[in-house]
Amino acid sequence: MEPTDVTNPDYYHKVVDCQWGCPAHTNVPEYIRLIAQGRFTDSYWLNRESNVFPGVLGRTCDRPCEPACRRTRIDGKPVAICRLKRVAADLRDPTESRLPEIPKVGNGKRIALVGAGPASLTVCNDLMPLGYECVIFEQLSKPGGLMRTNIPAFRLPGNVLDEEIDMILDMGVDVRYSTPIASLKALLDEGWDAVFIGSGAPKGKNLEIPGRYDSDRVHIGIEWLESVHFEHIDSIGERVLVIGVGNTAMDCCRTAKRLGGKDVRVMARKSKEYFKASEWELADTEEELVEIMENHSPTRFILEDGKLVGMEFELVTWHEGSDGRLRSQAHGTVEIPCDDVILAIGQDNAFPWIERDIGIEFGDWEMPVVDRTTFQTTRDGVFVGGDAAWGPENIIWAVEHGHQAAISIHSHCQRMPVTDRPAHGMNLISQKMGMREWSYSNDYNPAERARMTHIDLRERFRELAVEVELGFDPEQTAREVERCLNCDIQTHFIDYLCIECDACIDICPVDCLTIIGNGGEVELRARLTVPAENLEQDIYVSGALPQTGRVMVKDEDLCVHCGLCAERCPTAAWDMRRFELIIPYAGQASCAVHA
Repeated sequence: MEPTDVTNPDYYHKVVDCQWGCPAHTNVPEYIRLIAQGRFTDSYWLNRESNVFPGVLGRTCDRPCEPACRRTRIDGKPVAICRLKRVAADLRDPTESRLPEIPKVGNGKRIALVGAGPASLTVCNDLMPLGYECVIFEQLSKPGGLMRTNIPAFRLPGNVLDEEIDMILDMGVDVRYSTPIASLKALLDEGWDAVFIGSGAPKGKNLEIPGRYDSDRVHIGIEWLESVHFEHIDSIGERVLVIGVGNTAMDCCRTAKRLGGKDVRVMARKSKEYFKASEWELADTEEELVEIMENHSPTRFILEDGKLVGMEFELVTWHEGSDGRLRSQAHGTVEIPCDDVILAIGQDNAFPWIERDIGIEFGDWEMPVVDRTTFQTTRDGVFVGGDAAWGPENIIWAVEHGHQAAISIHSHCQRMPVTDRPAHGMNLISQKMGMREWSYSNDYNPAERARMTHIDLRERFRELAVEVELGFDPEQTAREVERCLNCDIQTHFIDYLCIECDACIDICPVDCLTIIGNGGEVELRARLTVPAENLEQDIYVSGALPQTGRVMVKDEDLCVHCGLCAERCPTAAWDMRRFELIIPYAGQASCAVHA
């Protein structure tokens, strides 16, 4: 194998599993270290550089970083990355602001944005400091999109959402509320320099079975949650069935419990291993005594004298067919009484307001064709992001879409190719403080993952807006930050300094180092002290060592970044260097520093 190019930022970035797994590439290890030092304000603003809504996402993120966390390879439980983000947001100095100044004289470019959700807000966050005039057209009376209408206040308090949205709007964004766009053609005819569509996936899926339209007690989940938020609905029947088992279904059933539902059940077509809801959402739902019934496939609504009284379900089992797809087999039916049914079986995009003759191609499922790198449609100057681009995803994905779309919009307005993407940069700085000391905590901490404290079960149902999660207390925070393995502190190797004494190999606690004759990747992986079986993670291969011409090979998947190899090395061939990914945003170039 050729020597590994560690000057490529992607190499060390990929080793930082949590940051690599985050769509917005948030610098997780660094913000956790700042929390450990009590620097909550610094941690918050570091977070905000990439994810824009730390307080919101510290409560609601789908946490793609956590399954990737290296800690899961040790004790099965990731660091509570998401909830530590909330710690920084809750404890920061509320009066301190590091937002960039907005130019007093703009650059003359006008951007129209459809929808005031997280993607559009992120575009404004990135473009306003560059002098753009950003105008958002929002059909509702408040900003936030589905962050506001679909996430109940007991999960996301309104004041947290308002504060972080206001940081962006106070830059001078022009928001025109209660102004739905009925025609994209008409909007384009107004002469905007670019248009961004961040209208979300606002159409809940229906359930076309007998009796669906014979009662007004069957509700579409996202529309029902929106009506609850705007106080158009403040009660529900005692017996409630929620159809579907995604995160929206969990929000619906928990909301129903707070509006008077006493017997609330979630009806799932498949068994638990196929549930779409996050593990923690399911746990919170079951904690509130909501019954989740598996393998119940809805067949009809039951009405008596025009009144909804129940639903009929097939009892099914599932098996894999010859084509690899799951097939169901029915084993009879069951009738379950109810007063209300909430359908939470998914969301669709809806673009009746985009004409089909204005240069925007539509593909499968009547979705506009959007480039996954530039976020531009087939019409120059029209961009799409968030749920509107490829369907429902988490807020953090919408934020990253907004960042990338802002880069494209800036390039488009400056008459540069939108396909020219600014490269990532990096800093790589030694953490050596002495012969055997490093400027980070490198001892392994055996503490178990902290459990989130919840408000008492009896208290949480007294008012819809009572936040259930109370956050970590100082002791929990102190333990949890020490569980982080500091994966951004890289074991940096200088091959010409190595004397092949094997000291690093002898002391490595996970046997991730091997000095060996070079070869092809497949057979080299197999010859390591511990075979490198995770093909998704690279192995490090040094240049030829001066003594024998062999190479130092490191399995990045196993390393726990303890620094023992660097402490033991007599020639300082190993060093512990802090890697910082430099992420380019609209109008900002990246840089690289090595030390």
